[in-house]
Amino acid sequence: MSEKETYIDEAEKYLFHVYNRFPVVFERGEGVRLYDTDGKEYLDFGSGIGVMALGYGDEEYRQILKDQIDRILHTSNLFYHPPLKAAAKAMVKVSGMDKVFFTNSGAEAVEGALKTAKKYAYLRDGVSGHEIIAMGHSFHGRTVGSLSVTGSEHYREPFLPLMEGVRFAEFNNIDSVKEQLTDRTCAIILEPVQGEGGLYPAKESFLKEIRRICDERDILLIFDEIQCGMGRTGSMFAFQKFGVRPDILTCAKAMGAGVPVGAFLVTDRVAEASLVPGDHGTTYGGNPLVCAAVAGTVDIMEKRNIVGRVAERTPYFERILDSFVERYGFVTARRGMGFMQGLVLTIPVGDVIRRALDHGLVLLSAGSDVLRMLPPLVTTEADMDEMAKRLGRVFDEFEK
Repeated sequence: MSEKETYIDEAEKYLFHVYNRFPVVFERGEGVRLYDTDGKEYLDFGSGIGVMALGYGDEEYRQILKDQIDRILHTSNLFYHPPLKAAAKAMVKVSGMDKVFFTNSGAEAVEGALKTAKKYAYLRDGVSGHEIIAMGHSFHGRTVGSLSVTGSEHYREPFLPLMEGVRFAEFNNIDSVKEQLTDRTCAIILEPVQGEGGLYPAKESFLKEIRRICDERDILLIFDEIQCGMGRTGSMFAFQKFGVRPDILTCAKAMGAGVPVGAFLVTDRVAEASLVPGDHGTTYGGNPLVCAAVAGTVDIMEKRNIVGRVAERTPYFERILDSFVERYGFVTARRGMGFMQGLVLTIPVGDVIRRALDHGLVLLSAGSDVLRMLPPLVTTEADMDEMAKRLGRVFDEFEK
């Protein structure tokens, strides 16, 4: 048995087997590449499921974390600390929202968003029991609240009953949304670009009509940009491409470039008429280390024009992926936006991902038939060319 196999066997003795991990032990990273304990190099087009925006080993980012570790790691939210203001100011600036609450993860950000919407409606109407409209094929997390608004039945079924009062509409179908409206609707939650659901961007007309409905009926519009936010679509947030501002915005993943952090942001109108001290909290959320990471990530993105470069490089990325649709009969379509792309396959996606690892390429799936790519935002055209070579070899093997 190899050293790697021994390590995996030993680790599995202690781990709760909730993940079917691939038999790879990653040891270090550099740029957009990962290296395992055998010294093998991998081109990473998954970026830790969209987290590693700056790639691996960015020296400026690493120094920010090291400096903060030397100062202070944790204080609790009973006190202030310098990185808190810097991170809050940065997130408000790049999002165009007004107030922020830091969480530990994306799922916690969704939980906070749902509670905020419910409290807003409770204060407005003086009663509880309000409803939320979510989208089919959506994914918002695996906690009870976030799972309740996740539009895939196979995720929800084992854990029923979940949060009551959730109605599901069809994504990009405004008539379906209207059919789910009731006098108790307090919020509509959706991803401007669905990730786990198959890399489907929203239609601008769909978002604008939902915004009109929400304004007309005093319903809060929640955009979940945990995966599609922080530069991945070629703008800092996808909603900015559509010109439709939400009342509540959730984000995580790339905003910390590697540390576990999330946030939900609200408008002043929502902040002034919803949660108050005692309604919500978190021990670790927004601690000095993660806030230093958030402020540093935003600063680096702005100084290096990383979001602009994503926009500039996207057409090249799309042409490469479109070429696979033209070359291989089992690749039927490309979907996505920016550095959030997917190829629709008629062959087993899991088999492709496993074979890609053999060729030193890290890829993801989205649903049962989409090969998903979420490369670091610093990925270059040369990296894309190398990805195309490695993926081409994988696809060639399936043609034999």
